[in-house]
Amino acid sequence: MSLMRSKRLKKVQYVAVALLTIAGIINYLDRSTLSIANTAISGDLNLTPTEMGLLLSAFSMAYAWSQLPIGVLLDRLGSRIMLGCGLVLWSAAQLCGGLVNSLSQFLVARVLLGIGEAPQFPAGAKVVSEWFNIKERGKPTGMFVASSCLGPMLAPPILTALMLTFGWRIMFVSVGVLGIVVGVLWYIVYRNRADVELTQEETDYLDQDSPEQDKSTKGLTWAEWRGLFGHWTTWGMIFGFMGVIYMLWLYLTWLPGYLVTERGLSIARAGWVVAIPFLFGAAGLLSVGWVADTLVKRGVEPIASRKWPIVVGLIGAAVFTIPAAYTPSATLAVVYISATMFFTNFASGGAWAMVSVAAPPRAVASLGSFQNFGGYFGGSFAPIVTGYIVETTHSFVNALLISAGVSLVAAVAYIVLVRRRVTLD
Repeated sequence: MSLMRSKRLKKVQYVAVALLTIAGIINYLDRSTLSIANTAISGDLNLTPTEMGLLLSAFSMAYAWSQLPIGVLLDRLGSRIMLGCGLVLWSAAQLCGGLVNSLSQFLVARVLLGIGEAPQFPAGAKVVSEWFNIKERGKPTGMFVASSCLGPMLAPPILTALMLTFGWRIMFVSVGVLGIVVGVLWYIVYRNRADVELTQEETDYLDQDSPEQDKSTKGLTWAEWRGLFGHWTTWGMIFGFMGVIYMLWLYLTWLPGYLVTERGLSIARAGWVVAIPFLFGAAGLLSVGWVADTLVKRGVEPIASRKWPIVVGLIGAAVFTIPAAYTPSATLAVVYISATMFFTNFASGGAWAMVSVAAPPRAVASLGSFQNFGGYFGGSFAPIVTGYIVETTHSFVNALLISAGVSLVAAVAYIVLVRRRVTLD
C-alpha cells in the first residue's frame, strides 16, 4: 500500500531541493567565472594557454582530493553543517579571486574554491536519500543536479555583462558575496532528518520499499567506509564518472574560448551562444530523473534503472562530439555540442540518481564523494590536456576526439563493473 506524504514532509522536500538548486547554480557561477574571463585574465596576468589550463585544473584537482574526507564527514555531521560551511568557504575564496595579482595567488584561491565546493553534490545526494522515498528520488536528484547546467547557462550572459561593465575583478567579488548570503540561509533553514522528530506515518512513508539496512540511523563507521572500496560497483562508479566529468569539464572551462578562437565569435556574442548547449544539458538532467523513476515503477531494479541511461548518455555524447570536431560550420558545431551536452548531462544526472539508491542513506554521501573524486580526478586533466593541445596545434579537434574516447571507455566501465547494490555487511 502506498503511503501519503504529510504537508510538513512536502514543505521540507520542496525547500531542500530549492535551496540545493540555488546553491548549485551559485556553485557553477563561481566555476564559470574563470572560463568567462579567460581572455581578460590571461591578458592582465600574462598567462599562456598552458598556464591557464593549469589554473583551470587547480580547482578540479583540489575538489577531487577533498571528496575523500568530505563524504565520511557528511555522513557523520550531516548536510546542514558541511554544506553551510562549504558555501561560505568557497564564496570567500571566490571573492578573493577578484583581488589576486599573480598566478600563484590565483592558484591558492582556486584550490580553496575546490575544497569549499566539495560538499555540494554529495550533500545533495544525502539530502534526497534522507527526505525522499527510494522510488521517488530520481526527479529531485535531476532537479538539483540540473543546477550544474542552469549555472553555466545563466553564467555567460550574466557574468559577461558584469565583466564588460565593471571588469572581471568585480565579477568575481559579486558572486562571492552572493554565495556567502546563501550559505547563511542554508544553515538557518535546513535540518538533517536525524534532527527532526517525525511522526510514525512520516517515517513509514520515507522508509517504505527500502531494504531493512537503510532504516538504520547510526553513524557510518570507518570500517564500513573502507569497506565501500571492496565492491565492484564502487569502482565502476569511480571510473565511469571520469568520462562524464572529463567531457563536462572540457566544455565548462574551454567552451567560451573555443567559440572565440576556433569559431570566430566575439566575446559578447559567445557569452550568449555558450548558454545554448547548457540549456540542452539542463534538459538532459531533468529528463533522466523522470526516466529512472519510470523504470523503477515498471519493475526495473533501481541500480539498472540508473545504469543504462548513464551508458546511453556516454555513448551519445561520444557520437555527437566527433562531428562537432570536424564540421566547418560554427552553427552546426553549436548544434552538435548541444546534443553532446544533453547526453553528457543525461549520464551525469543518472550517476547522481544512482548514488541515492546504490547504498544505505548513512553511506550515500561517502559513496557520492568517491564517485565525485574519480570524476574530478580524471576530469581535472581535461583543461590541461586541452590547453596543451591548443597551444601546440592551434586547434581543438584532437582535444574533442580525446574526450569522445574517454566517454566510450567510461561507458564500458559502467557496463562491466556496476551490477549490484553496495551493502555495509
